Amino acid sequence: MFLESFWPIVWGGVSGTIPLALASFAIGLVLALGVALMRLSTNRVLSNVARFYISVIRGTPLLVQLFVIFYGLPSLGLTIDPWPSAIIAFSLNVGGYAAEVIRAAILSVPKGQWEAGYTIGMSHATTLRRVILPQAARVSVPPLSNTFISLVKDTSLASLILVTELFRVAQQIAAFSQEFMLLYLEAALVYWLFCLVLSSGQGLLEKRLDRYVAH
Repeated sequence: MFLESFWPIVWGGVSGTIPLALASFAIGLVLALGVALMRLSTNRVLSNVARFYISVIRGTPLLVQLFVIFYGLPSLGLTIDPWPSAIIAFSLNVGGYAAEVIRAAILSVPKGQWEAGYTIGMSHATTLRRVILPQAARVSVPPLSNTFISLVKDTSLASLILVTELFRVAQQIAAFSQEFMLLYLEAALVYWLFCLVLSSGQGLLEKRLDRYVAH
């Protein structure tokens, strides 16, 4: 039974969980960068809007956010399919958490780097894009990697809105076989293996980037 169900669960992760996590993380990072820049803006309106968004995302459970989008919006006449709903919810969640990571990374870059950019005639935007963000990106790799690994596990919540991913596949097999303990332990094992691989990749990436970061 173990081998019969193990590979379908793994495939559910490869074909569902990982693509869902990658798409949500990519969109969330773009959103997070925009929100982080808004938080750093001297414009109080932009800064307060970003602060409010981060507060709401961090102060409410991801499951509630997911249910508001999938089950709540139809009451307002807006119905979204399971996959897009999951991507929207996870992206918004990543955006709220990663924004503070990116903001802290930008602030960690010495002010002298800004001054160096201005000295050679760069504008604020050019200095940010070509000097500050590359350095901030290296600093933010460890916490953002942890965010992605957490997101891979959080995608299991998408099974509650019928998205076919790793845990949903395990649920379907368990409902048929009635081997609930075995199937849920298998799902846990596959999540763990995925996270081990991702953690190893994170370690290699950090070592590769470490030589570029000043200590």
